Parts: sequence; C-alpha cells; structure tokens
Amino acid sequence: MNFQDLNLSKYLCDQLNAVGVKSPTEIQKNCIPKILDGIDCIGCAKTGSGKTLAFALPILQKLWEEPYGIFALILTPTRELAYQIADQFAVIGKPKNLRHCVVTGGMEMIVQARELSNKPHIVVATPGRLADHLESCDTFSLKRIQFLVLDEADRLLGGKFDKQITTIFNALPKERQILLFSATMTETLEKVKMITKKNTFVFESTAEVKTVDELEQFYVLCPYNVKDGYLVEIVRNFREKDEKGLIMIFTDTCKNCQLLHMTLNEVGFDTVSLHAMMSQRQRLAGLAKFKSHVSKILIATDVASRGLDIPAVALVINHIIPNNATDYVHRVGRTARAGRQGRAVSIVTQHDVKLVKAIEQKINIRLKEYDVSGLHVAKILTQVHVTKREAQIKLDETDFDERRLINKRKKLINEGKDPDKVEQEIKRKRKEKNRERYERRNLISKNYDGNSNNSEQDDHINNVDKHE
Repeated sequence: MNFQDLNLSKYLCDQLNAVGVKSPTEIQKNCIPKILDGIDCIGCAKTGSGKTLAFALPILQKLWEEPYGIFALILTPTRELAYQIADQFAVIGKPKNLRHCVVTGGMEMIVQARELSNKPHIVVATPGRLADHLESCDTFSLKRIQFLVLDEADRLLGGKFDKQITTIFNALPKERQILLFSATMTETLEKVKMITKKNTFVFESTAEVKTVDELEQFYVLCPYNVKDGYLVEIVRNFREKDEKGLIMIFTDTCKNCQLLHMTLNEVGFDTVSLHAMMSQRQRLAGLAKFKSHVSKILIATDVASRGLDIPAVALVINHIIPNNATDYVHRVGRTARAGRQGRAVSIVTQHDVKLVKAIEQKINIRLKEYDVSGLHVAKILTQVHVTKREAQIKLDETDFDERRLINKRKKLINEGKDPDKVEQEIKRKRKEKNRERYERRNLISKNYDGNSNNSEQDDHINNVDKHE
C-alpha cells in the first residue's frame, strides 16, 4: 500500500516522496482514511511509528480544500516536541506556503501574540502558554478551528494541565474534529475512550511488546554509590565501538542533569544538557548541537523523553530508573526509530529491582544483562567521584537552586496559593517524616542489639531510608 491508496492528494504524495517517506506505517494506514472522513480518532502505537504524519497529512489535505487560519490547533506537553511537530508541518506544507506558529513558554509573548493575530493555518502550542494568551489578549480567535490534536494525550489529560486545558477548551467551537495520539494507552485514555462519541475510531497497536523489535534492551546491576562510575564506563565502552552514534542519558532531576553534564564534560566527553531550569533559547541551542552531531551526548530529564525524533540516536542510558514503566517506554523510544537499530541500557541498583520487574511486565520483554568490566570501573571511580564533587561545589556557587525556588514560588502564585504557607506545610511534613525515620531506626537498632553483624544492620537502615 502507498500513500495514494489512502486518498491523499498528489501534491502530498509527491512531497512525501521528495523527503524520503515512501510507504505508510500501520497507524497511518488505519487513521488517515478515518480522519479524512471526518471521524474523531484515538491512535495509540509504539514510539517511532509515524504518529505525527498520521494526523498532519489529513489536516493539510483538508486545509488546502478550504484554506484559512486558524485551521488546526495541536497541543503538546513539552516545548521541544512542539517545535518538532511544527517542523514536520513546515516541511510537508512548504510548497503551499503553509503559515504556522509555535506558542510555548520561554519565548516573548508579544512576538507570539503578533504571530497569532496574523491567523496562521496551524498553531502548535503547550497548554500553559496558550492559556496565558487566551486570558491576557483578544487579538486572535480559536472559534473557527476544524481540528484539535492532543499529541502525547495521556500526559496532557493526566491531571497536570487540567486548568489550562479547560481554559483552552472554553475558547474552542463545539463542533470540531478531535484527534488524540500517544505511544501508551493509559487509564486516562481508557476513560477518554468511554466518554467519546460512538463513532470515534480507536486504533491501538495489537503488538504484545510495547517497544520496537529493533531495540535491544539491557540492564547493568551495580551498587548505588558507584553508578556514576558505571555510567562513564558504559559511555566509554560504547564510544570505542561507535564513534558517530548519538547517546541520550536520562536522569531524574534538573540538578542531577546539570551535575552529570558538568561531570562528563570534565572527564573528557563533550555533552549538552536539557532540563526545565534552562531558558528556551538554551534548550533549543543544545538540542540543535545534538541533532547536528556537534555534541554527541545529550543528558536530559524526562522533558526529552516524549516525541523527540532524532534518528541517529544509537544508545539510550537510564542513569536513574523511572518510577513509572510508561516513562521507560517513552525514554527508550528515542532510539531504534523508523526501522533503525538501537540499544537501551538501564543502570540498576539494589533499590530498583521492583521497578525493573514492573518495566518488564509492561513491555513484555526480559532485559538482558549488559557486560561492564568492574575492574575498569574501579580504575576510574575515584576520578569520577572527585570530579562530580568539584562540579557540585561549582554548581552550589551559582544561583541554580535560587532560580529553582523562584520558579517554584511563581508557579504557586499562579495557582492561587500562598508560597509561604505551602513552604511551612512542607517543613512540617519533613519534620514529621524525620521523626518517623528516627523512630524506625531506633526500632531496627533494638532488634539488632547483641548481634555483631553491624553491616547487615546498616544495610537494613539504608534500605528503609531509600524506599521512603
């Protein structure tokens, strides 16, 4: 089957052929005809399966039948994904002079407002910034849009964006075609399926395995306090075998992300970082360096785990195992895209075993053990620890934590909460938690009284502390 068999216009088929897209994927074969017929659609398929084109192509075809702006609104949870989707619309729509606008945080609102007032055909936005525009100005209207697309719908509808989504939905016409797409069918999307129109088309990949066949998935088991040494050794080992392949390293917090970026740069690797504490210009510049192979290692939080399509990524490393198995699926989906081979390595400590079992159950695959030389790690461990400690001192000398606290207070104020009262409540809960921890430790110590195995007692206490 080719794209012409899906009732797409010759112009779109020629443009797809020009950019090297030869044949439709499974989700495109199933969803495009239904969307062209005016049916609401929920599409769920593996990462890298072509979901963006599954909604972009029929939207563009309908647009050129009756061109006006604003014709379609696409919402995404992250800024980087918004720019990527806009790029794909721009490439396919270039011969027809498509006008598009990206509305995300971190950029000038006045410039965005001016672009919106010019009635672009396509608006790609994150919910927070678009809601800000709707509440603060009336230079544009969404009352005539034909399509509303929620990309990564499970995250958009998961509760975090409820207030902003409500503001946006109140500005939309009652009659519009709704398209929801995601790589994972969560409980949220299951509920959405139950309340949608009776003729809504639902496509869900029937594959038992939630990750693509071209992806090899491994784990490395190591003690918690030496995991940074194992990370450096995995990167070094991979780079010896593949000098050109791109590497993405995922961690949990902005501060850890910045620390790893500084540490790996000091031990000889050229890296860029991507996290929420960076300005939008810094984020886009870092991503551009990574995509253009100027820097071949990207260290990121989960802000980069969804939707980003960088075909040359050959290795994904989970420095910190995600608490949610769904997040794992999205992380490792950054490699092995569009039929290419890829590899994912997760660094597993003694505290992560349950998380790994949940991941294996989710993806229906057992992770294989990845061979890392403990002797090589031992040789570099002291250097890595010293370098990371120096990076920690440098980071503490900056205003990194101060900026984080300022952003946190701004967010609370925007939510209508008193930052001081929230902070007092957090301190109260922390004090209560510390008191409970102290009582537990005393109880464990009493249970070990008279037992000479002090290391077993320490392990028990550390294990309890880690899982709180």
